[in-house]
Amino acid sequence: MTDFDPSEYEISELGPALKDIEDVGELEEILQAEHRGENRAPVIALIESRIEKFSEDDEEPADAGSLDLASMSTADVGNALQDIDEIDDLEALLEAEEAGEDRGAVKRLINKRIDSVQGSDEEATVADVDERTAEERHPDLDHPTRDKRHVRSLHGGVYRDMWVYCETQAGELIDVSKEMLGKARELMDQYNDDYDEDERVVAVLIGSDVSKHVDDVIAYGADVAVVREDDRLERFQHKPYTEIFCDMARAGATHNRGEVMDGRDEEWRDYDKPRYTLFPATNNGRDLSALVQAELDSGLASDCSGLYIENSIISNPVKTGVAGEKKEFERVLHMKRPDFSGFEYSTILCIDNPTREFHPQGGSVIPGSFDIPDGDPEREGLVVEHDAPLDDDWFRVNVTDHDQLDEGIDLTGHDVIVAFGRGIGDNPTKGVELTLELANQFEDAEVGVTRGIVTGSFQFDGHVEQYTHEDRQLGETGQVVAPKLYIAAGISGAIQHKVGVDESDTIIAINTDPDARIRDFSDYFIEGDLFDVLPKLTQALKDGRFEEVLASDGGPSKTNGNSQ
Repeated sequence: MTDFDPSEYEISELGPALKDIEDVGELEEILQAEHRGENRAPVIALIESRIEKFSEDDEEPADAGSLDLASMSTADVGNALQDIDEIDDLEALLEAEEAGEDRGAVKRLINKRIDSVQGSDEEATVADVDERTAEERHPDLDHPTRDKRHVRSLHGGVYRDMWVYCETQAGELIDVSKEMLGKARELMDQYNDDYDEDERVVAVLIGSDVSKHVDDVIAYGADVAVVREDDRLERFQHKPYTEIFCDMARAGATHNRGEVMDGRDEEWRDYDKPRYTLFPATNNGRDLSALVQAELDSGLASDCSGLYIENSIISNPVKTGVAGEKKEFERVLHMKRPDFSGFEYSTILCIDNPTREFHPQGGSVIPGSFDIPDGDPEREGLVVEHDAPLDDDWFRVNVTDHDQLDEGIDLTGHDVIVAFGRGIGDNPTKGVELTLELANQFEDAEVGVTRGIVTGSFQFDGHVEQYTHEDRQLGETGQVVAPKLYIAAGISGAIQHKVGVDESDTIIAINTDPDARIRDFSDYFIEGDLFDVLPKLTQALKDGRFEEVLASDGGPSKTNGNSQ
């Protein structure tokens, strides 16, 4: 009996947690525990993939005639089917399942195996890929990118290290840069243990006065800091920042399919391009990440909230080159991000094609997704000054004058967010006052609002009206936050709002409707009127009884209390 409980892990944490479990029997128990518990499809797929990996070496080829499908789990059937290559046997199994348990998942597995075997019999050949460039395929057309000087379709390249773009604002290193450095350090330490390597975290600093942050980025986890300073880089500009980052990244590209490229020798590195890149999912970071990854001829997973590295087994013929076959890809960066629905998460992989390599594997990270590490001022690292010439044409756009606008409220990075929605309708001004009073009890808290408040026709007194503007809006069309504590008062939990707050460590919802959608993704649900509940929570904080009050509603699961 295994002690491993999959419900204790987030999806992004489960892969690394399972990496040392190789016993198929124990993995089967974990799979059944997930089926009985949260029954998350991505988790089930992950465990089944691991079962398959270790079953291939341990099991004798299955005999279709001896299989008792009724006594087998879906995972067992999936494993057994991999050794059955006769169409007649597979069709007999399909008939047996239809006559017996008639499970849709099992029938889909059998049909998929039939399609795979038929595809292998008819044409088990490597996909026909035209490796010529667009210029070679269409010499009669004018190609505006013909002279672009970057590595396209690098094949057989050498990739190492995880690069982190460390953004600064108003001369200061922003928190998400520190978060990414800490996570990168964690990932690469584990990577080096798993793959017996010695790869590094590389911090990239670009700006007019960024050398002062070198010690900080090394303290937060970087092994190398690559720095470019120039007075013209005081403001973020797409063209120069993209060109500089890409020149840093591909400077070592010296070969492609055996041909010598125009890369330059750099003593501190011996590879063509980075293996992985991370960017902050800020306004500037989103712009830069898309431009850099496109220029480096790779892909991008945007707005990620979870990262881990492990091998993956893939059967997509575009990736394997042969229909019906599976291939294990090593050292894949798994990038978890919320779907647009807000109720599901996708894990994005950047995987090579048979004749094409996609590196660096890159993603942008939602601020607040990871903890800021404790800096180690004793850490030592290498500092590399980027000194390649900057083209004057990159700076053809100049800011000659500007006005300082109200920068609005940045809700990201705070420990606590207290937000209110349409539930304040009975007394809008009083509702805002109660929200503010609760927020003021925390050391680091801000107030947020829903789109319904911004676009609604509520009337607020002047002293609270400033807290109802669009710059405090949370959700798909507002800010995305990940505080340690999120308190939602009178918010129904529409999908668009969920997208903006779902990465919060703990969510407390207060609503009079026991069937409000926010209940589905809150950790504590208090059924009650916010005008009654908020004052009691505020008083509980003053008295040091906040956790006690929440516990009285039934503990940290989704509760149905009455605002005691």
